Amino acid sequence: MHRLLTALRRGFKEKIGWKRLGIAASLLIIALAITHLVHTLKGVDTGVILTALTEIAPHRIALAALCVVGAFCTLTFYDFFALRTIGKNHVPYRIAALSSFTSYTIGHNIGATVFTGGAIRFRIYSDYGLSAIDVAKICFLSGLTFWLGNLFVLGCGMAWHPEAASAMDLLPPAMNRLIAIGCLAGIAAYFVWLLMGKGRRELGQNGWKVVLPSARLTLLQVLIGVVDLGFCALAMYLLMPMSPHIDFVSLAVVFILATLLGFASHAPGSIGVFDAAMLVALPQFGKEQLLATLVVFRILYFLIPFGISIWIMGTRELWLSVVQPWLERRRLSEACTAKARVRQRVEGRQSRGQ
Repeated sequence: MHRLLTALRRGFKEKIGWKRLGIAASLLIIALAITHLVHTLKGVDTGVILTALTEIAPHRIALAALCVVGAFCTLTFYDFFALRTIGKNHVPYRIAALSSFTSYTIGHNIGATVFTGGAIRFRIYSDYGLSAIDVAKICFLSGLTFWLGNLFVLGCGMAWHPEAASAMDLLPPAMNRLIAIGCLAGIAAYFVWLLMGKGRRELGQNGWKVVLPSARLTLLQVLIGVVDLGFCALAMYLLMPMSPHIDFVSLAVVFILATLLGFASHAPGSIGVFDAAMLVALPQFGKEQLLATLVVFRILYFLIPFGISIWIMGTRELWLSVVQPWLERRRLSEACTAKARVRQRVEGRQSRGQ
């Protein structure tokens, strides 16, 4: 039996591999989501959607926008926390904030966040002497913050309102509650593992090792993720139709599940996947009203931050590649001119003295 399992594992790695399996899973999620979205959108009245957009109160849109700002402000601490964890204390907060914001918004909107976000981080942090391995550690710790926050909020929400997830995963509430307890138990086991370690807990080998935060710092790590998700879910909640009523915890569970599906798909901006998941999980709302909510949320959370990030990175690259070299050449030219003038004055004095 052991030989059979070993042979199957070796065959899986050689013929398929986890990378190909992940790509296949992403494509399957995207295909299923788009198929369902197309089916759901049949018969949707565009005029009703436009009317529903006008029915969203401006003050609720303004409050949702403030929540989005709060979410992205919290997001900046993902990289800042990771930098301090790996001992790169010389990188200031403003650079960590720039990296977190631009890498997330551009990477998530373009797709393949691991590669695009990592490339943006390396472009920014390389100016501060960080290597590709350092950036990989930052990506890992930032991802750990995201998943710890997601699992904690999802576990608490599904344990409280397990039926909120049933419309999406088609599992009975009792099974969803069991899954929630499993998520919370997994986080508790991780804390116990950190506390029982005599020294620092490390992951990795062959020259790539990342020191995990202590149990006390992991609490802060979980809090960062929870606050980030709380702001995002609250922004969606503020934009939801007033009737029928849905409580915040139920919406948060649906929102997090839809977000995780979107991340798993690696689709640009989770387009289609996130929206289809929300439509599936919230059948009590009218399609047009819910689509109007999703449109406003996408504008606030995806499009506007994406445009800001593109402008920031474009301006930064223009400064570094064009303006800064030109200023340096100008300063060098002025310095050379000043030296030449001083030399001429010295030579003129010497000639008059003779």
